[in-house]
Amino acid sequence: MTQQGFKRKKILNIVGARPNFVKIAPLIEAMGQFNRDSNRMIFESVLVHTGQHYDAKMSDAFFADLEIPKPDVFLGVGSGSHAEQTAHIMLAFEKICLNEKPDLLLVVGDVNSTLACSLVASKLGIRIAHVEAGLRSGDRSMPEEINRIVTDALSDCLFVSEESGVGHLLEEGKRKEQIFLVGNVMIDTLYKYREKAKRSQILKSLNAAPKQYGIITLHRPSNVDQRETLGPILEVLSKLSKKIPLFFPVHPRTRQQIEKWNLSHYFFNLPANGHGIYWTEPMGYLDFLCLMDHSRIILTDSGGIQEESTALKVPCLTLRENTERPVTITEGTNSLVGTNPDHILKAGMDIIENGQPEKKVPLLWDGNSAQRIVHILQKFL
Repeated sequence: MTQQGFKRKKILNIVGARPNFVKIAPLIEAMGQFNRDSNRMIFESVLVHTGQHYDAKMSDAFFADLEIPKPDVFLGVGSGSHAEQTAHIMLAFEKICLNEKPDLLLVVGDVNSTLACSLVASKLGIRIAHVEAGLRSGDRSMPEEINRIVTDALSDCLFVSEESGVGHLLEEGKRKEQIFLVGNVMIDTLYKYREKAKRSQILKSLNAAPKQYGIITLHRPSNVDQRETLGPILEVLSKLSKKIPLFFPVHPRTRQQIEKWNLSHYFFNLPANGHGIYWTEPMGYLDFLCLMDHSRIILTDSGGIQEESTALKVPCLTLRENTERPVTITEGTNSLVGTNPDHILKAGMDIIENGQPEKKVPLLWDGNSAQRIVHILQKFL
């Protein structure tokens, strides 16, 4: 108990993969600021890293870039099939919940850690808040879609980043008083670190000129797990790279498939000395933010990059048939082009040669989403 009989509220904040770090950082900061403004410990924030995606070098870089405190708990579950990973997280996390006795579980995004920890908390009667709730692609072949649907079904407090999410949650039977349109915490982080990222030396190290190059990211199984899909994608990207150099920070999963199918001939060695596709190692947050901010075009299958490119007002082509983030299309800089090589080539050449009309940033993507969430949580608890 604190002064005047007030009981502090313990919140378990869950991260499991690098996109989670970007989302949790402003929330932890906002909780700390709320405590300081209140002159008492209202929120006791406990950071739990499941280790779902864990590379010491990359995790350390992200934690340093985003000024995230060292995790209070590291589960170290590692990789595996979706079932194996989810089960391992649940077994390890149940012990943490029984030991910590939290007042609330706060989960972000749609990775396996989000689902697994929510299942455990729900069965133990722990209230759940889901940040980035309500996003739907309509494609249940995506593991992330299942994670989103189940996590939202279990959650007591739903924080929504775009208006489409409110409609989805109401259609699924959630009550209006559970749903809060608060904006996008990923954009909180982007705005906070954008100026710092501009001091990165990444463009110099790549020999890249601002607005004279593009970026590629590919990691979804539907794009990289079949040679008949990945091969044609790389072929058309190679054609686009004859116009401007394309930099490709290669996801470990994608790199494994490229090497397996002998597709490395599409790539050139760094630093860039002309047009072509140049692959790089995965980057830290600040370096990649700098690279995105100065790029002419981004080609991706990532959900988060659709949002970040919209906030940066950089044209983005999403190599998927659907998106759970429709506001990036209706208001932002994103376009769905699927995996048809002709569609990718046409859309890519148009942007490279003609650019894109000015777009706007969606409602409440203003850098203050975490503060809104924390004020709501204080009332909720």
